[in-house]
Amino acid sequence: MDIKGKIIQKLELQSGTSKAGNAWKKQEYVLETLDSYPRKVKFDFFGDRADQYPLEVGDVITLSYDIESREFNGRWYTDIRGFKAMKEDPNMAAAAPAPYPPAAGEPAPAPTPDASMAAPTPPVDNTFDQGGMGDDLPF
Repeated sequence: MDIKGKIIQKLELQSGTSKAGNAWKKQEYVLETLDSYPRKVKFDFFGDRADQYPLEVGDVITLSYDIESREFNGRWYTDIRGFKAMKEDPNMAAAAPAPYPPAAGEPAPAPTPDASMAAPTPPVDNTFDQGGMGDDLPF
C-alpha cells in the first residue's frame, strides 16, 4: 500500500540486541497526509532500511508500507512498517503541468465557449399567485 505526505516529526533511533543475539534498529517517523483533512500516521523503518531511507522533517514522500499486528498479554498492537520511501520535490507537487502545443500537422484544439457566446436564458415568471387556488401546499 502507498501513502503520500510530509514528514512532520522524526523520533529517536531505537536499537538493541534480540534474545538470539542479533543487533536490531528501528527509526520512527510521523507523516501528515496532504489531503483536505490531513491525518497523522506514525510508521517505522526496521533493520537496514533505517539507514537506507534517511528522511528529515519537511520531506514530502510517497511511502510504501505494510501493516502488521501482534498480540502480547491479551492486547493487540499494530505497526505500520515502511519498506520504501520516494522523496518528491515539494515545488513540483504544487506546480501544474503546462499543456503542450499541438504537434505539426495536428489540428488545434477547439476554442471553449465563453459567456458572451452562451445561449440566452429564458425569462423567469416571478408572479406570485395571491388567490391560493394554484397553491398545492398542505398548509
